[in-house]
Amino acid sequence: MLITHIAIYRFSIPMVPFTIATGTMDHAQNVFIRVHTDAGFYGVGECSAFPMIVGETQDTCLLMAREFAKLWKGKNALDIPARLQQLHDFTAGNTTIKSAFDMALYDIAAKNAGLPLYKFLGGQKREVETDITIGIDKPEVMAQKAMEFKQLGAAILKVKLGKNAAEDIERIKQIRDAVGDEMKIRVDANQGWSFDDAVFALQALGKYDIEFCEQPMRTWYDDKLPKLMKLSPVKIMGDESIYNHHDARKQIESGSCHYINIKLAKSGGMFEAKQIHDLAAQKGISCMMGGMLESRIALSAKLHFVYASPNIKFYDMDTCMLGHKVDPCVGGVTYDGYFLTINDAPGIGADAGEGFLKNCEKFSI
Repeated sequence: MLITHIAIYRFSIPMVPFTIATGTMDHAQNVFIRVHTDAGFYGVGECSAFPMIVGETQDTCLLMAREFAKLWKGKNALDIPARLQQLHDFTAGNTTIKSAFDMALYDIAAKNAGLPLYKFLGGQKREVETDITIGIDKPEVMAQKAMEFKQLGAAILKVKLGKNAAEDIERIKQIRDAVGDEMKIRVDANQGWSFDDAVFALQALGKYDIEFCEQPMRTWYDDKLPKLMKLSPVKIMGDESIYNHHDARKQIESGSCHYINIKLAKSGGMFEAKQIHDLAAQKGISCMMGGMLESRIALSAKLHFVYASPNIKFYDMDTCMLGHKVDPCVGGVTYDGYFLTINDAPGIGADAGEGFLKNCEKFSI
């Protein structure tokens, strides 16, 4: 099955400003692609650039997408390892835009097999309940937001921290006081703390029954993680320190994490994400499915991947609930409160609406 052409779209989604330790985003800097084949159908892919974390912008993704499309034209869409290796041979990094191309190949393969992607991957449906994220704000504002989420039926909060360790402790104190003991609380410092701040904050947060802390320090302090693991009463989840399965191996073998957060924009897509998942499973390290600011298109692919990945035990799949002002997706994953499900349409089962696409800048290779 040969690739005939690839359509690439600037897929900007306006959103309520969202703040984490490394910056604020007021729109999702996404790219959407359709990889067309001579079989008469196409595969879709979407990625979300988060420059403060991954180092890619929407413009760099669009530029690289055009280069990637030239490489793939006339090539076999069903040879996923070969197509992805072409991209890796062409350029290092650029995992965000690579993830969109990876996704489109899996969509094509599953459609060709006449199966929903999770069945093509050998998975089965199970209950998936996402957390809901609270961005950084004043402690009282975050506590009020936590109460609102509780009243809406949320059971798991993910709280962004990392701006100031002392204030972060107060943020969690007020949130825990507001919601009581029954809600799960997990925190994410997004590399915001120094080693000393991380020790101070995590030791103080221990009494608030925190499920885990994602990425407490900058990645250049990875060598300090084993010591932090011994000093922290809160379990540590690796995120920005783990892009691929080699990173995962080093973090696990050095005793630097209890858990791993898998994101397609970091791994370059599902092919590498599966290798991270499988390695972690062998080592007894549970994983979380996370994301950037993707729409329900990429979220649908992530849910399929979760269904096929039994070692993913935690779900941070609320990106579409974080203030997207427009939903560009047709079909795809649906929310029942904070529970996710999807039908058994072939492939990913999601696409972009033509009404949204007509206003998007488009490139065709």
